[in-house]
Amino acid sequence: MPMGGSLTASKRRSWVREVARSRTLYLLLVPTFLMLIAFNYWPAITALYRSFYDWDGAFYEQFIGLENFKEIFNDPVMITAFQNMAKLTLGWVVIRLVFPLLGAELVFNLRSTKAQYIYRVLFVVPMVIPQIVTLLLWRFMYGMYGPINEFLRVIGLGHLARGWLGDFDFALPAVLFVGFPWIDAFNFLIFLAGLIAIPSSVLETALLEGAVGLKRIIKVDIPLILGQIKLVVVLTLINSIREYQMILVMTNGGPGWATMVPGLAMYQNAFLYGRMGYGSAIGTVLFVILLGLTYLNMKYVQSEIELKA
Repeated sequence: MPMGGSLTASKRRSWVREVARSRTLYLLLVPTFLMLIAFNYWPAITALYRSFYDWDGAFYEQFIGLENFKEIFNDPVMITAFQNMAKLTLGWVVIRLVFPLLGAELVFNLRSTKAQYIYRVLFVVPMVIPQIVTLLLWRFMYGMYGPINEFLRVIGLGHLARGWLGDFDFALPAVLFVGFPWIDAFNFLIFLAGLIAIPSSVLETALLEGAVGLKRIIKVDIPLILGQIKLVVVLTLINSIREYQMILVMTNGGPGWATMVPGLAMYQNAFLYGRMGYGSAIGTVLFVILLGLTYLNMKYVQSEIELKA
């Protein structure tokens, strides 16, 4: 027993000495943690607290319990917003998974190293273009006299021309179509890195067994980059649920609320309509959804990547 106590005391003294030697490093981390608390955790805690209040963001404040949350699930605008979010999320998951994977496969299978480098650069260059520039360009293209409608007129399909973003039936699909051909640079790099990491011996064995082209992609490549695929799916889900800047720039939720999403409803209620409490409640619901997806990411995706490493 005394020996155990002596070992514990020795370990404690060793830990204290280690902390003392590294105190400068720990002190340098303090501002980072303070900013993290001030700008990440404190706003989230405040939003959760305010979601139980009828609050205008300044002076008026009244505790109303769960009324804000009840309103969310009974408000036809919010119901439509969550339906739109689900449709866009499903579409974006498919688009941002399939097309970057196809692009990565095409580049990976190029025989010329120089050609691979050129195409990697071409696919990655769009990352440096501000998103607002891309969105404004697409909004112009969707205009009544934009390139899309002009092209339809040239090929004799002028009767199909319309203000795409102002059409109740086509506004949401038009938003989903933004970014064609949908090769997201970040996802492309994740998939390409996964393909490059496949041992050449595995690819040679697959070739000898007749696994080429689509057969090799399905039976060899996809199983070996399953960790990257799961990671891209989860990140796309999270980004899709958080997305509202695109809708704000392209349609502002219109026409009517045909393209409304919860993130935009949160922004409008909190900062335009003076309903900060209701906006906080919407944000809290989104936070719970994102927390669940983040948990799945940490539990299933990261652990699998670590096992592969």
